[in-house]
Formats: sequence, structure tokens, C-alpha cells
Amino acid sequence: MEAFSQGAAPVEGDRVPLAAGLSALVPDRLHQREAERREEAERKRRERDAQSVLEEQSDYFTASFARERETIEALLRSEPAQGAEAAAEAVSEAARRLQDLQRLLTDSVRFLAPYEVRQAQAALNKLQGELSDRRLQLKPKKRFAFTKALKKDPASAPSESSAQHPPRESSAEDQKEAATSAPADPGCGFSRAEGQTLELGPTDLLQQDVVLSHLRRCRVLLRGNPNTLLVRNCDDCTILCGPVSTSARVDGCSGCVVALACQQLRTHRATEISFYVQVTSRAMLEDCCAVRFAPYSWDYAGIDADFKTAGLDRSKNNWDQVDDFNWLAKDQASPNWCVIPEKERITNWN
Repeated sequence: MEAFSQGAAPVEGDRVPLAAGLSALVPDRLHQREAERREEAERKRRERDAQSVLEEQSDYFTASFARERETIEALLRSEPAQGAEAAAEAVSEAARRLQDLQRLLTDSVRFLAPYEVRQAQAALNKLQGELSDRRLQLKPKKRFAFTKALKKDPASAPSESSAQHPPRESSAEDQKEAATSAPADPGCGFSRAEGQTLELGPTDLLQQDVVLSHLRRCRVLLRGNPNTLLVRNCDDCTILCGPVSTSARVDGCSGCVVALACQQLRTHRATEISFYVQVTSRAMLEDCCAVRFAPYSWDYAGIDADFKTAGLDRSKNNWDQVDDFNWLAKDQASPNWCVIPEKERITNWN
């Protein structure tokens, strides 16, 4: 009878004690869930705060950009009663403000949406064109002619590379792009040359808007400080350029090696381009493929002075920070560009 009592099931109403350690485990789980809930709430709060900051920064940029843009437009359209000297001073002030506006965009790229960057850059391109036109209006310049002796490049014979990249014909899209991004009369640069070595020096380039167009198998050496650089429809060329004060644009090119330093670099409709760049902001790609990047390594006598004149900081280089407008997936690298392996980089430009 006693044995039966010891093994008998508890009578209904008796309390069954929890297994050893279980009573401590339940509160621990509750505490863990509460901690996770609080952590998630804090994460969402931080995200809201960050989004609010981005929106405030974007609003500040939009207002500042619009205000400064109106000031520059007014300077370019003004007709001072004091005459030509005052008009030239107004143009110089507009150029200084335009450079500051470019820096504002450069510093703001990290928190702006891609479409905002495109709109701002289009506005800057338009202002740059108006500035160039105004300069020509006040002091007409002759279009650059090939007055210097052009050195025949020994590599002027057709090559396999050039066969892969035949020159393009100008399209309606090309003409539209040219109208919005290039000055009516650049006054400085080279066009429609083949198999040549083309050179410009500091005096030719100082704060000029340089245009290189329709070049094939050419080697271009620009030793100096231009204001802007536009490279359009060039194939199988090597283009080496000193510090550019504002922006550089490469459009419709293929099979080229390009070395330059600038505030902002934009590349459109380009294939198989190797860039060696120093860029203050992030480089931008649109409709490009097989583009490669490495840090700027070209050197020449007087380049340090040109960097100073251009207002570029040699210690600030975002050569591998690239925004591809055709690749919006943030968690995957764009297949349209890559970094040039160190062992493949050009170190001797002679």
C-alpha cells in the first residue's frame, strides 16, 4: 500500500512544481524578447532620424543651388553701365561662383538622389555654356587651328584595336548632347585628326574650355589647367590632361586611355575606357560598359602649380567611388566598371 502511494499520480488540485531551471528560463526569454523589441524600436528611430537629416540636407542643397544659380545667371546677363571692364569683372565673378556651385554639388552627391544629381549637373553644364559664350562675346577668340607642327604617331597604322572600334557617325542624339554640354565656340582643342600626337601647353590651356572631338588613334597631351574638358566621339586614343578646375565629360568614346584630374567626371555612352583619375566627387557613368579605373599617375613639369591654380586638393581622390546610373542595386557591384589591377596599371607614360 505504501509503495502504491509513492508512485501514485498527484491528486487533482495539487500543484506540480516546475522542472529544475525552467522557472529561471521563462523570465530570461521574456527579458530577451523585450530587449529585442527595444532594439528594433531604436533602429527604426535612428532610420527615421537619418532620413529626416537627408531630407533636410537635400532641401538645403536645393534652395542654395537655386539661389546661387539665379545669381550667376544675373551676372552673365547683366550689361553694366561702366562698360567693358565692369562686364569682364561680372564674368569673373560668375566664373568664381560657378566653381563654388560645382563644389557644392560635389560635396552633396552622397545624400542626393541620382535624378537630383543629373538635374543639377545639367544646370551646371548650361551655365558653363553660357559663361563660355559670354566670354567669347566680350573677348572673341579665334578657333584653335593646327598652327603647331603635329607629330606623326608611329602607331598610325591601322591596328586590331581600331578595327574593333570603328568611328561613329554623328547622330541626332549626339547633336542634342553637344548643344547642351559644349560651348558654341570652344576656342581650344582638337577635332577630326587621325594618327597624330597633339599637344597644348599651360598658356594655351589656362582656364579654357577644351573640346576634343572625332579623334582616332591619337595621343593628346594637355599640360596645363583648363576650366572644363569635353572628350567626344574619340576612338583608340590616349588622352593625358592636367588638373581641370571644374568638370570633365567623356561621351561616345571607345578603346581609349584617359588620365585626368577634376572636380567631377561624367561618362556617357563609353565602352572599353581605362581611366586614371583624380576626382573630388564620385565619378558618374551612364550607358557605359567595360570601363576601368585607377588613380591618376600622369606627371609633368609644373603640375603642382596647375593643381593649385585649379583649386584641387591632391590628397583628396575618390577614384574608385563610382555611381552607375544604369545599375541601382546597392547590394551588388555594377558589372559595367571595375578597378584596374595594380600589375596592369600604366606607370610610365612616355
